[in-house]
Amino acid sequence: MRRSSRLSLALHALVHLHKQPDAAITSAALAQCLMTNPVVVRRVLGELREAGIVTATKGHDGGWRLARPAAEVSLRAVYAAMGESLLIRTQSDPGDRQCGIVRAVDSVMTDFLSEAEALLAARLERISLADLAVQALPHPLPAHGTLSHG
Repeated sequence: MRRSSRLSLALHALVHLHKQPDAAITSAALAQCLMTNPVVVRRVLGELREAGIVTATKGHDGGWRLARPAAEVSLRAVYAAMGESLLIRTQSDPGDRQCGIVRAVDSVMTDFLSEAEALLAARLERISLADLAVQALPHPLPAHGTLSHG
């Protein structure tokens, strides 16, 4: 099963924004870097805007920017803004809820996944967007106007 790439897209876009702090970057330019559609970029960054992670401006010099320094943005904040889980949750068929075994399995799995999610969130809290960007240094971004994967 393929998992959602929205978190990966968000992090990728945020590193691009971090690397070019003096320029607003358009959805079209980011979409080219992320190899996706500008509409997808706007949807993902729209959720990050609602969380206060990015800002957007319209007009000639418009585009997306980080709302605060990358060192102040934890990966947990981005993860939470995306509103999705990286862990696959399984649930029994609702018709099976009468079965004591099904209820016990669901209960154990729910507790397990809740604990795993808490561990994941705690780890993501310790990593900032700036930390992630440092790991991207072997592939620096080109000058403004020529965004690419590097």
